Amino acid sequence: MLLKRLSEAIGVSSKEDEVRNIIREELVNYVDELRTDALGNLIAYKKGKQSSPRLMITAHMDEIGLMITDITDDGLLSFKPVGGIDKRVLVSKRVLVGEDKIPGVIGAKAIHLQKPNERKKPLDYKQLYIDIGTKDKKESEKLVELGTMASFDSKYEQLGEDTVKGKAFDDRVGCAALVELMKKDYDFPVYGVFTVQEEVGARGATVAAYDIEPDLALVLEGTTAADVPDIKEEGHVTKLGDGPALTFRDGAMITYKPLLDRLIKVAEDNQINYQLRKFTKAGTDGGKIYLTQEGIPTAVISVPCRYIHSPAAVMNLKDYQAMIDLADEFCHDIEKGGFLNERVD
Repeated sequence: MLLKRLSEAIGVSSKEDEVRNIIREELVNYVDELRTDALGNLIAYKKGKQSSPRLMITAHMDEIGLMITDITDDGLLSFKPVGGIDKRVLVSKRVLVGEDKIPGVIGAKAIHLQKPNERKKPLDYKQLYIDIGTKDKKESEKLVELGTMASFDSKYEQLGEDTVKGKAFDDRVGCAALVELMKKDYDFPVYGVFTVQEEVGARGATVAAYDIEPDLALVLEGTTAADVPDIKEEGHVTKLGDGPALTFRDGAMITYKPLLDRLIKVAEDNQINYQLRKFTKAGTDGGKIYLTQEGIPTAVISVPCRYIHSPAAVMNLKDYQAMIDLADEFCHDIEKGGFLNERVD
């Protein structure tokens, strides 16, 4: 299954090669052009029969992870986060270090040796380390260089009938959906852009949007679901099983209203479940794309994920399929003239 392969692949920001290779293999026989730009974005292009509009659909390949910043005399690896990570999830987690995928475990001072005040708050990064089983610094240096990335070692698994767990659903779920869309045919030019370094500032999307200069853009994402017992319902950003989420505002953009309205109409006309993503401070590639050149109408469609940015996120496969269906129907709506030449007066 493509989603499983992508979830288990390693692609910490700036090291997306493994993910990119899987996607390239999937699409090489389906698109008119497949290229990688200088920053590492994989750009798939299908020209269609008409010359416009130029639609760019993006999903980012990178995931959060850890960068090795020092090696102690004991051979333990000090690290810093790459992207936003909740420090509470780190202790005792299994990781894979570098391109050779060296197994390791995140360690810390034993709980019975910690001072009372240390037990009341998450351990800081300077109190954590990765243990790869070496005896000293010299042995570790033979295996790991400073600047090497480490990823969570986590497997994709089915939980119940419609739910799965795995790492990097933000945004391998978007990548898998975009692959499926790029295997379809539309009458207008479509650029499927698998971006790099979203987790550290949406850098790949910034470059790609300037390169392509699309008329409009869709961003496919995995997003936060806070539908858990200790959060009141009004605090639920999204809910699993209620369909893909449409963003009307986040920390980086306010969605172009005519485009959002069109997506809602397409969803309702085709009886596709959807929900509105309640405001969060987080942003997506959309925040950079919609500011490109004179401005690009941009919208975000997301799959809700519990425990996002952790070794084990949880998502609903029906939400995932509905995201594909909504994006596909939106493209067919464009073919019929939907959304064309709509602008805010």
